[in-house]
Amino acid sequence: MEDIRLLGRILGEVIREQEGREAYELVERVRKLSVAFRHKQDAQAGKTFDKLLKSLSGEQTVSVIRAFSYFSHLANIAEDRHHVRRREIHERAGSLQAGSLAYCMERLHEAGVRPAEVARTLQHGFISPVLTAHPTEVQRKSILDAERAIAELVEQRDRLQTEREKRDNENLIRARITQLWQTRMLRYSKLTVADEIENALSYYHATFLRQIPKLYGELEEALPGHELNSFLRMGHWIGGDRDGNPNVTATTLRHALRRQSEVALRHYLTELHELGAELSISARLAQVSPAMQELAERSPDRNEHRMDEPYRRALTGMYARMAATLHALTGTEALRHAVAPQDPYVSPEELLADLRVIADSLKTHHAEALIAPRLKPLIRAVQVFGFHLATLDLRQSSDQHELVIAELLATARVCPDYAALDEAARRQLLLGLLNDARPLRVVGAEYSERCQGELAIFEAARESLQRFGRESIRHYIISHTETVSDLLEVQLLFKEVGLLRGLLDGEAVSDLIVVPLFETIGDLREAPVIMGEFYALPGVAALVKRSGAEQDVMLGYSDSNKDGGVFTSNWELYRAEIALVGLFDQLKARHGITLRLFHGRGGTVGRGGGPSYQAILAQPPGTVNGQIRLTEQGEVIASKYANPDIGRRNLETLVAATLEATLLHPTKSAPKSFLDAAQQLSDASFAAYRGLVYETKGFADYFFSSTPIREIAELNIGSRPASRKATRAIEDLRAIPWGFSWGQSRVALPGWCGFGAGVAAFLDADPALREQHLTLLRRMYKQWPFFRTLLSNLDMVLAKTDLGLAQRYVDLVEDRKLGKRIFAAIEAEFRRTQQAVALISGEKHNLASNPALARSIAHRFPYIDPLHHLQVELMRRYRAIPVEKRAEDPSMERVQRGIHLSINGIAAGLRNTG
Repeated sequence: MEDIRLLGRILGEVIREQEGREAYELVERVRKLSVAFRHKQDAQAGKTFDKLLKSLSGEQTVSVIRAFSYFSHLANIAEDRHHVRRREIHERAGSLQAGSLAYCMERLHEAGVRPAEVARTLQHGFISPVLTAHPTEVQRKSILDAERAIAELVEQRDRLQTEREKRDNENLIRARITQLWQTRMLRYSKLTVADEIENALSYYHATFLRQIPKLYGELEEALPGHELNSFLRMGHWIGGDRDGNPNVTATTLRHALRRQSEVALRHYLTELHELGAELSISARLAQVSPAMQELAERSPDRNEHRMDEPYRRALTGMYARMAATLHALTGTEALRHAVAPQDPYVSPEELLADLRVIADSLKTHHAEALIAPRLKPLIRAVQVFGFHLATLDLRQSSDQHELVIAELLATARVCPDYAALDEAARRQLLLGLLNDARPLRVVGAEYSERCQGELAIFEAARESLQRFGRESIRHYIISHTETVSDLLEVQLLFKEVGLLRGLLDGEAVSDLIVVPLFETIGDLREAPVIMGEFYALPGVAALVKRSGAEQDVMLGYSDSNKDGGVFTSNWELYRAEIALVGLFDQLKARHGITLRLFHGRGGTVGRGGGPSYQAILAQPPGTVNGQIRLTEQGEVIASKYANPDIGRRNLETLVAATLEATLLHPTKSAPKSFLDAAQQLSDASFAAYRGLVYETKGFADYFFSSTPIREIAELNIGSRPASRKATRAIEDLRAIPWGFSWGQSRVALPGWCGFGAGVAAFLDADPALREQHLTLLRRMYKQWPFFRTLLSNLDMVLAKTDLGLAQRYVDLVEDRKLGKRIFAAIEAEFRRTQQAVALISGEKHNLASNPALARSIAHRFPYIDPLHHLQVELMRRYRAIPVEKRAEDPSMERVQRGIHLSINGIAAGLRNTG
């Protein structure tokens, strides 16, 4: 609390200085009324509060919203620092925390798992968090940078001794908070893909480039004598994900890869420069190895002051080579030059060879202590990040591939109407073409802009693999995979540009892994069938084996939730994983092909969010096996990785959970009674969810009126549209803004809707068996990690739901009867779900088993409340003006800005809204 009091006090002082005493006192009055209203349930305070907010002018409203939004941001910084401090205290006391590497190693040791087995698992392991951009990323990079600076200053306070040091530190914090106050929180122009790329890359400077090598160092200490493969690697979608995003093109793909490479190479240049300063060893005082002496002699550095300093000479030459590499790969120049750039490195392996020469020489000539501080982390960084930084995934929707294939076939007079073919005919045609050496494109023919654009992406991918290395692009994800032909169409497009070489019935090899994405409930149910039929086709298994023997399958949490509700989504994901593992156990035995599941998790529970550690441990038996990819999205990226210490902790958690899930087998095959009960719960939950969301007349109108979805669509917070089509149909709305909007209005419906009705139906199906069924559900909660983790996440989202605040948004629905009717249905299901969770878990209050989160919510929510009240008031004013007249009203710009600021502040305050 000390940090938040400090930051809150300084923010107040900055507001008073910048805006005047009257503005400051207004903010304080709003704060006190909000706290009284929430904590004391003071009805009079509530009326006074409401009256005050409605009386504010547009300028006052924006000022108050900015104040509470920035308070949310600063509260996050203080909370992150508190988490780090608590962890340090635990470590000093020798207390191990679940999710840490130390705790994981202790558990493995107690279970009799030998270090060699751990190292072997990691040797064949693959763990990859994948950063994605989406339509609800509300943070500007300028704001993120200022907040990182404040976080560093807050962290420094724990080491300060004198009052003068603390005073100087406080003045620096005040300067940064002043910077925040005078910096635009919003973008005035639409966010571009290039902006999203830069946002993602900022986390590498802050966290990944330094913290990932430290994490490997911790593992090496825990597993002495064992060489560790670089199993933990970063992934990206930004610049390669064009599903529904027309702004992603071959140009943006090339730009993304160039910028990624530049970030990695500039890091290496900085580290080489610093190493040159540190390794000032004189040959007059210490010998070097012959290989080291040769490396020094090859250097173009002929400065007489360094002639007896072989390490410095070698590093000057290596720097020159890296500077040339930077220019060759990215077209940019290094910042400093002792000698002119020359002779670029052809591959990261060449750079690694030179770094190892230095390390070996230091080790064998009494200077091993100089390896650990900088050289060892640099070697690991090059192993992990190469010249590409992160693997960039390509993604497109299956219907777009179909259109391109249809056009190519029609123009080549192979098939006049591909779309009219049934699935069997498509497979036969596509297999025949994959066994035909001739290309499809006709020289001189005119192709549509869509066709040319899609083929250009494939061609850019081929060029980029040659330029940046095999790890720069590894996966091609097919959204809305519904048939085997969806997979074959992409393979045929690979063949057309040279990403697949050879014939399917011959020695074909593919440069990329074709990754089906199963998103809806129906798709998840068909996933094992589709993959089984795909691998049954002649030549497919052999192709995959020759191409690396890896098969990624992506599972969509967001769309399956929007389609079927939270319980059915999780249950169908569970069933699909079990079935896929069974299929690939056979394929591994016959062909050595490894399955890797790619979890398309979002920030909210409704989109697969929740603590990663518990989520991985709750995976069905046999589904991890040292292999996992998962998406990191939106505000969750900032929450997890903006702070370096928190970032390393989250990366640790992924590694620890993967090792425990693989080697300790925490999940066993659930008994049939559990599976049958889950299926019954799912059927009833699905019916209740679909009945409310898709079958209730007027529900779409209610959603578009009672949440800020319309305003979110106008906010410059993403490079892609919020909806796939220009309709108000929920089916066409992207899952991300769907969940984000419910979070903003504090309903959080995707995170709990349907479960209460499912439990009620299960218990009430046979009154004579009610107690028996309840006992079964309680056993499932205690004994089945899948069910327990799901209820824990439901508990969290129920705690963050506030129907009192949500009621305010109902007032925005013009049809009063509709608003009351649907809100009553939502409230009834919310109460059912609360009662169901309490009944099964035995806990009377939300978050009884997570007091830290309960305290966090209690402290921060009174400061979010004013943002909700003001957001509703401003949305009412904004919507009261016809669209065509808003441009004529000068006050509308301020009103719109206030709405957008409130969206930012609420998102920051809730943290996992995206």
